[in-house]
Amino acid sequence: MSTLAVTTAPLHPLLDQLVSRHGFTAVDADSIDRFIAASGDALLVFTEDPVRYRETLDLAVIAPEIVRAFPGRFRTAVLYPADARKVAPRFGFARWPALVVVRDGAYVGAIDGLRSWDEYVEETRRLLTAEPTRAPSVGVAVRSAGQSGCGH
Repeated sequence: MSTLAVTTAPLHPLLDQLVSRHGFTAVDADSIDRFIAASGDALLVFTEDPVRYRETLDLAVIAPEIVRAFPGRFRTAVLYPADARKVAPRFGFARWPALVVVRDGAYVGAIDGLRSWDEYVEETRRLLTAEPTRAPSVGVAVRSAGQSGCGH
């Protein structure tokens, strides 16, 4: 079992199996940068509370299958709900759960929400050939210095 984080809340067995059975590394808000910084392609699984987002359990089954469909391509990690919520704004995805691909420490892209298997394969293939880019940010208003907030 590869772990960079300590998780105190009990996990659903499917989430726990990402680490215990499939060899994903558990990372948290403090260790994610170290994981991302390593060379090569990495697949990060952002989980949410499976009671609120049942799709999280689907993704816990799908993620290892994606890794098997692209053998030898990914280092893998999982962020459990509390840490996933803390880190998610950095990656700008819109729906839970999500997969994020990084390469050599740089953001490549995300697959958010639940998709069909064909969409996962097609999107993963696209991300593996895509150039790293700046992660989209969550919509936050930006103003220049001296600009008032009321448009005057």
